[in-house]
Amino acid sequence: MYKKILIPLDNSATDTAILAHIRPLARVCGAQLVLAHVADGFGARLQEQLDLADSDEIIRDRAYLERVAAQLAGEGFTVTRHLLKGDPADGLIALASKEDCDLIAMATHGHRFFMDWVMGSVADELRHKVNIPILMVRGGWDENSHGKG
Repeated sequence: MYKKILIPLDNSATDTAILAHIRPLARVCGAQLVLAHVADGFGARLQEQLDLADSDEIIRDRAYLERVAAQLAGEGFTVTRHLLKGDPADGLIALASKEDCDLIAMATHGHRFFMDWVMGSVADELRHKVNIPILMVRGGWDENSHGKG
């Protein structure tokens, strides 16, 4: 069914929800996992243009991606990881296309209308701009709660 699943991670508790949810699906499908984190701080956005050294944000994000990828690889998954910089939606859209992903699986923070309007919503932007399925899991879900929380 799915061969390559893009999983945007934001280095928060919501990552636990999507990773717990996607493991069984990926295992059944034999899907490769494409992990992505988008560093979008000032230093990350301008790193290349200003020839800046890696910021603390970049160092932390890279280490986080490596830990998650190593854990999943240790569980038998084929995993690649990408640390993107800049606008999250644009970066994820480009990566999904480049990697030929056939599913995006992501956790959402569950903001309500006002917070989505103020902060913007990567999930909302993705669902309007990609032509592949998007699986959204509300943060706080785990394999034992099945949406009860």
